[in-house]
Amino acid sequence: MSLDTISLSGKKKEVSNKKMTFWESLYLVAIFKGLMITIRHLFKRKVTIKYPEQKRPLSPVYRGQHMLKRDELGRENCTACGMCAVACPAEAITMKAAERKPDEKLLYREEKYAEIYEINMLRCIFCGLCEEACPKDAIYLTETKVMVPSASKREDFIFGKDKLVMPLTEAMKNRQNQVS
Repeated sequence: MSLDTISLSGKKKEVSNKKMTFWESLYLVAIFKGLMITIRHLFKRKVTIKYPEQKRPLSPVYRGQHMLKRDELGRENCTACGMCAVACPAEAITMKAAERKPDEKLLYREEKYAEIYEINMLRCIFCGLCEEACPKDAIYLTETKVMVPSASKREDFIFGKDKLVMPLTEAMKNRQNQVS
């Protein structure tokens, strides 16, 4: 068994070094084929859009920015169980749990809450696994068309609770919609 016949991938191909004909060596046929492809593309519809004026249609399964939910009384749903951080394939979620103090009953539902909850938007792949893993339905990916804003520093892409927690006014609106 020689080294010429061994192929680890099983995809070994024989290469022939046949001589080109005179017409092939002029490359006229290849140049003509390339020009025909170029001319064909000149008359096709353009796929670019004028971004600020036009926005491209988003998919029906679009997942927007993350949001930490509040319940109907305005308390945070997150209990810092860490299931979302474990489920995240990109390891974009970090959190630190803390015990609720007696005077914080109006802020948090359970005895344990997320003191620090951060999502690194540079790592996040918007897969929605954090949303599915959460037993308290505390995190979800919004359907708003708001994208992650651009920034020049990496620190600006780490979203803390200040950017993630649902605004209190929105939680109260949800409560009014449920009552109606």
